[in-house]
Amino acid sequence: QVQLVESGGGLVQAGGSLRLSCAASGRFFNNYAMGWFRQAPGKEREFVAGISWVSTIYYEDSVKGRFTISRDNAKNTLYLQMDSLKPEDTAVYYCAAKSAYPMGAVTTKTADFGSWGQGTQVTVSS
Repeated sequence: QVQLVESGGGLVQAGGSLRLSCAASGRFFNNYAMGWFRQAPGKEREFVAGISWVSTIYYEDSVKGRFTISRDNAKNTLYLQMDSLKPEDTAVYYCAAKSAYPMGAVTTKTADFGSWGQGTQVTVSS
């Protein structure tokens, strides 16, 4: 099991940037595919970006070209660089570690992730 703690959220104006971090504890972080999800009020949690153990990357269409996911396996940390933020990006952002087999392969499915952080609030004002 991997324990995850997000940080870096906050309030930013439209067009601004934020960098989210997700610190992982536990063994074999580098073996897991990781993902970022978000949940806005009254909406279901949705996939934002995912990265495999060898850094194959997927993005949700609305964030392509604006968000960048990366991982530093030496530091057991996952990142999400968010640029050109829009009010519709406002949500609680969660990082997650995949638990479904094969654990290293990237996935967009919420059900494939077994470990979740507590979330960090991102608010984009217009």
